[in-house]
Amino acid sequence: MAEVTLRDVARAAGCSVATVSRVLAGTRPVGAETARAVREAAERLGYRPNEVARALRSRSTGTVGLVLPQITNPFFPTLVRELEHALHAAGRAVLLADCDDDPATEAARIGALLGRRVDALLLIPVDERRSREAVAAAAARVPLVLLDRGCGPGVADSVAVDNAAGMALVLDHLAATGRRRPCFIGAAGTASAAAERRAAYAAGAAALDPAAPERAVLGDFSVEWGRAAVDRLWPARPDAVVCANDLIAAGALQRLRQLGAEVPGDVAVTGFDDIPLAGLADPALTTVRQPVAELAAEAARLLVRRPAGAPVPGPRRPVRTVRLAPELVVRASSAPGTRPTS
Repeated sequence: MAEVTLRDVARAAGCSVATVSRVLAGTRPVGAETARAVREAAERLGYRPNEVARALRSRSTGTVGLVLPQITNPFFPTLVRELEHALHAAGRAVLLADCDDDPATEAARIGALLGRRVDALLLIPVDERRSREAVAAAAARVPLVLLDRGCGPGVADSVAVDNAAGMALVLDHLAATGRRRPCFIGAAGTASAAAERRAAYAAGAAALDPAAPERAVLGDFSVEWGRAAVDRLWPARPDAVVCANDLIAAGALQRLRQLGAEVPGDVAVTGFDDIPLAGLADPALTTVRQPVAELAAEAARLLVRRPAGAPVPGPRRPVRTVRLAPELVVRASSAPGTRPTS
C-alpha cells in the first residue's frame, strides 16, 4: 500500500499542500472550516507525518532526553510517568536513559542523547559534584532542567521538593507525639536530596535532644541499608527512626520487627517520598509526600520557557530554581497515643 502524502491530503481536502502543512504543523492560523476539512481528510486517509523529514526541515526532533540515576528506585518510575504525560501534552516524546548511579555512565548517556539531536534534557543527577561537569556542558548546548536533585548554583534550571521543609514536618510531628530520642538513617555522598535531608535532620533534631544529630548513620537509598542500619542504631534505644526515603524505612521496619520492637509502640518510623510501598508496609508508613505531578508540570513549563535554540543560561538568562512544598502523610508507623506507659 502506497504511503499517504501531504499532496493526497490536500487533494481530498480541496486545498493547497502549504495549507495542509500549516494545519498539521500548527505553525500559522488557518480558518476553522479549512482546518477541520484537512484533519478529517488526514484521518480518513490514514496520513502519518514523516517525523524524520520534519526534523530535518525544522532542525527540531520533538524529543526530550530523560536521564535517571537508577530506574529501580520506585520513586523514579512514578515521576517518569508524570513527565511523559506532561511532555506528551506539549507535543514532545521522551527518550529514557538509566545510568545505574554512575557519573561516568551518566556522562555517556547524556552524550548519546545529544548525539540523537534531542531538543532538550531532563536530568536527575547522580551526584551534585561529580555530575556537574557533564551537566554544565550539556546545558550550554540545549535547554536542560534538573529534577529532584541539583548540581550546585548557576548550572541549570531546577525543580525539586523543599527537602528541609519536609524534614521539619517529620520532626515537628515526632515532637508533637512525644518522641524525644530520634535517630537518622540516610544516604552518604553529595547527591543534593540526600545532603539536604540529612542536614535538615541535624539542624532540627537538636531541638528534641542535643545528642540526636550524632545518632545518624549513612549508607545508600536501599531496603538492605535500612535493615543493616537498625543493627547499628538500636543499641542506643531511639524512640523514633527518621529515614531519608521510603526504601530505607521499609528495611528499618522489617528489621525492627525481627528484633522484637513494637512499631509505633516502642519506636516510630518515618520515610520520605510516599512511594506506593509506604501505604502497603506493616504498619503503614508515615512519610513525606512529594508533589510528583507538580514536579513534572513545572519541569515541562521550564523547558517551554527555554525552547530549542533559545540562549543558554548566562548573565542575561539567569537560571531558575523552583522548590515545591511537601506534605506529611501520617500513618500507623508513628501514630500518636500508642507508646507504652512506664
